[in-house]
Amino acid sequence: MHEPAKKQIYAALTTAGIEAHIRAYFDACNSGDAERIAAYFEPDGVHYFPPGMYEGPFRGALTIGKRWQAAVETLGSYWTVDHVIVDPATRRAAIEWSHFKRRKGVLLRGDEWYRYSERGLIQDIRAYYASPQDASLERLELGGWDYAGLGYPLTAPPEA
Repeated sequence: MHEPAKKQIYAALTTAGIEAHIRAYFDACNSGDAERIAAYFEPDGVHYFPPGMYEGPFRGALTIGKRWQAAVETLGSYWTVDHVIVDPATRRAAIEWSHFKRRKGVLLRGDEWYRYSERGLIQDIRAYYASPQDASLERLELGGWDYAGLGYPLTAPPEA
């Protein structure tokens, strides 16, 4: 016997719809229910992080769900959405969030960029953390994000 397919939770691709989808996704994260979390993503969704974090990007909706489920179970994680900006014309949003790791007494703050699919599911999230710059690194970028392929500048122009 096979498991029933999980119900996908689609966003109305409007300012209000995308914001509501992100807030509901955070509620799902706080629930610690991996399937519920995964329902907000395209099956091949990706969550990117700074290099060296969590052994790289989380790839796949269920993987994302299971990783946040583990954070709730082991760290007592609880997340809040603090500010939201949405651009429905490009299916993107940016948020500020707070992550309370209650069992460690740690508060982590950061920003995330969201890209939505045409269907209204999260295609990817790029997380940026509020923390000091690591002086041992020459490139402070997200691990696994295709900067070159997506047209980001890779070098600075020469000094005048």
